[in-house]
Amino acid sequence: MKKAFKISAALFLAAILGVGGYFAWQYYYDRKVPNFRSSSELFIRPDTPVDSVVAQLLRSSDVVRPASVRRVFRKVDSVKPGHYTVSAKDPSIYVARMVHAGWQTPVKLVLSGTLRRQQDLASKISRQMMLDSIDVIRALRDSALLASYGFRTEDVFALFFPDTYEVWWTDPMTAVLDKQKAAYDAFWTEDNLRKAAAQGLTQREVPILASIVKGETNYEPEMPSIAGVYLNRLHKGMKLQADPTIAYCFDYELDRVLKKHLEVDSPFNTYKNFGLPPAPIYVPTRAALEAVLNPDRHGYIFFCASPEFNGTHRFAVTYSEHLTNAREFQRALTARRAAKK
Repeated sequence: MKKAFKISAALFLAAILGVGGYFAWQYYYDRKVPNFRSSSELFIRPDTPVDSVVAQLLRSSDVVRPASVRRVFRKVDSVKPGHYTVSAKDPSIYVARMVHAGWQTPVKLVLSGTLRRQQDLASKISRQMMLDSIDVIRALRDSALLASYGFRTEDVFALFFPDTYEVWWTDPMTAVLDKQKAAYDAFWTEDNLRKAAAQGLTQREVPILASIVKGETNYEPEMPSIAGVYLNRLHKGMKLQADPTIAYCFDYELDRVLKKHLEVDSPFNTYKNFGLPPAPIYVPTRAALEAVLNPDRHGYIFFCASPEFNGTHRFAVTYSEHLTNAREFQRALTARRAAKK
């Protein structure tokens, strides 16, 4: 009997130790052992249930032991919205604590490309942040909000600087505007203010002309030459006659600017009005701003697209030279269209 009792006691003790060891291993694994084979991104929106976060984590991350993730999240009663990076070195408990406490990872907000409508800007921002595009547009049209940054709804494009910014995914639109105002202020050094004055332009006029230059070309090496043409026209008291301003009048819905479009009644019609339009027609790029502040010195008054269709232009001093260039371009365009038929 004593022998049987000892055997039973030993087996019971072994079972207790085995169960205890199993739970001890689970405790250690959940807290100390990396449970992900690779990095992944989690995007959590407001009011997302914990179960949905677990499902997203198991779906998007290469999890070693899914049971470990489920265990640690049983003790999580809520998660905070945000963008989180799960790395290959993270144990399960760290990820659970991260999303519960809101230890976000910043995102890169990239403002680039053609930003010629408020909708374009709103779409660009909303695709990279939790902001809804409607909320972005509301901010761009909020007179009181923009006034706090020293801008109006009409010239809000001048506030924006295409670049890459580090933001929180959950940031409000005011945080984006704060970044833009900081970039704007950093650009407008005393040296750049002197350069603007040397061109006969104010700080507010430089972005207007830069937006026209950006509307004419994406080829940055040619921007100083185009800026020089428009500055020459301004200094001679000529109308700018800039096609991008006509395209702006028609909300960029024209395939081509035709003679009939030049009659549109708008303060932005530079074929009818002298001087600069009242506000930028694009979000100007840094290259376009620099081109206006540092234009090429030349006598050109005219330019037209090159018949090589390589994104460059041909420049002319006289109208007769310009007509020669324009006819050559039209012949090349006609031939090109005929070849496509």
